[in-house]
Amino acid sequence: MNHEDETRLGIGIIGTGRVGAVLGSALRAAGHAIVGTTATSEASLDRAEAMLPGVPVLDIETVVERAELVLFTVKDDVLAELVAGLARLGRFKPGQIVLHCAGRFGTEVLAPAAAAGAIVLALHPSLSFTGTSMDLPRLRQATIAVTGAKAVLPIGQALVVEIGAEPVLVAEADRALYHAAIAHAANHTVVVLSQALELLASVGIEDPARVLRALVEASVANTLQSGPAALTGPVSRGDVETVRAHLAALDEYALSAGTPEIRTAYAALARATAGRALANGTIDAATAARIVDALE
Repeated sequence: MNHEDETRLGIGIIGTGRVGAVLGSALRAAGHAIVGTTATSEASLDRAEAMLPGVPVLDIETVVERAELVLFTVKDDVLAELVAGLARLGRFKPGQIVLHCAGRFGTEVLAPAAAAGAIVLALHPSLSFTGTSMDLPRLRQATIAVTGAKAVLPIGQALVVEIGAEPVLVAEADRALYHAAIAHAANHTVVVLSQALELLASVGIEDPARVLRALVEASVANTLQSGPAALTGPVSRGDVETVRAHLAALDEYALSAGTPEIRTAYAALARATAGRALANGTIDAATAARIVDALE
């Protein structure tokens, strides 16, 4: 047996969602064997067939029994109960690697598996997944948060490096705040951009994405390079009357569309922007107060 055979793991995936399918495909490409996966919905079955061809779709207990490494990629709210239930049934084995990809949890949620002698780790890719092959090159440009006991961190780091991503260490106590940052940046950006696309479409623009693409890509690139100093726009300049005009237009849109959500989001984010502009020194306290009054 050569060294490659010795380090090759039989991996079982619990939950062939977007994350599980892509990580499974990446681990397979790195030389590991996917010994089984679970899939119940039509979408997950299609995903398993597309991303993990030839891998048997099995029940949860069989996957755990066969695997040297068990990868949980289920919804956050069912993870604890699922792990505890499998532990009560005695399905985890000493030396088996058990890891999950839930951003908010560290390894405490895997304590029942650890009590059975398993090696437990928490990984979380900083990536928005589509569940398709287009995620694989993106994964190689991403970071993956690794949490675990100091003695086993190298296992998690090695798995991340094998699939071409960069490991970053996140302490158990910091996982929720880490995940809040990730969700705030990614999920809320989707909402803001979707609202902007809706507004542009409402004024007759046929390709709203074309209007936003260069602006948004530059804003993201500038912020990642320069941080808060990249802030621009009417609030940052202290253009109070422009903010008032925005609010009036959004109030009118809310009446015609029958929904106040965009106006509410704009006001909340403009308040935060005023605080950031004040900290940056682009507006003074009096101007910030005038903007906040206008938003009220």
